[in-house]
Amino acid sequence: MENTGTPAPASGADPKTVGIVAYITLIGWLVALVLNNPKSEHGSFHIRQSLGIWLLFVVSGFVLIIPILGWIAGLAGYVLGFVMWIMGLISAANGERKEVPVLGAKFQEWFKTL
Repeated sequence: MENTGTPAPASGADPKTVGIVAYITLIGWLVALVLNNPKSEHGSFHIRQSLGIWLLFVVSGFVLIIPILGWIAGLAGYVLGFVMWIMGLISAANGERKEVPVLGAKFQEWFKTL
């Protein structure tokens, strides 16, 4: 067999694909977590961002239980989460690593083991 000088493809999924899948529902996040083996920095970045966004949605849902102020805070959390989700998905689709606004840096810090 002749060596053409091109490196063999690495095992595992494409990091860009892992980043995109991480934003597609919580099940997609789990799939991305499994596909990100061996770990790529791009895939791990978007897995951390996505986990933070999904947790924001869950917490916002619990806050909605509280009358009036909770409704306002929960709705604001959902709107913020949706904006973050769109920005994160676009960033992953473009192959970029842009932190989502407001909490993106914290998500990277809190979930650095992923």
